[in-house]
Amino acid sequence: LMLIFGCSVKIAPGAVVCVESEIKGDVTIGPRTVIHPKARIIAEAGPIVIGEGNLIEEQTLIINGYPENITPDMEDVEPKPMIIGTYNVFEVGCCSQAMKMGDNNVIESKAFVGKNVILTSGCVIGACCNISTHEVIPENTVIYDAKCLRRVQTERPQPQTLQLDFLMKILPNYHHLKKTMKMTSTPAKS
Repeated sequence: LMLIFGCSVKIAPGAVVCVESEIKGDVTIGPRTVIHPKARIIAEAGPIVIGEGNLIEEQTLIINGYPENITPDMEDVEPKPMIIGTYNVFEVGCCSQAMKMGDNNVIESKAFVGKNVILTSGCVIGACCNISTHEVIPENTVIYDAKCLRRVQTERPQPQTLQLDFLMKILPNYHHLKKTMKMTSTPAKS
């Protein structure tokens, strides 16, 4: 059950991407990034570039979609890349449409981050929080509670390097993995 649509998925050596994940469109996955089964990464309105050491858990949806009232066949729709930095954690069932995300952010279970949100670095979006404002979230901001209260923490969340190392050892024992490819400038023949 291999769900790679479009043949422009580039997986860096050292990344662990389970075949039960769904990856559509022009997606680049950096080294040491772990993508669990049932995660969905959909590059519809432009490419998605995921940096090093990200952890993308089950049922996460990362989508670079079209804004409402714009369809792919409209003229002058410039594809905008979605850029995800390093060591971000996307917990079970979260959804991120943020076009720009720095490093060391955590989007907790069932949280939603909208298209017009820019996450800087060291931010935590709490479980079930829905952030669909048009803003840049300052570094080390924690958004929590049903009311999406905010505070700034003194230091950024620690990178999940131990968990990543563990998953990189364990997941291949239980799941088939998508093939990694050497990062080259020539597109792969499909």
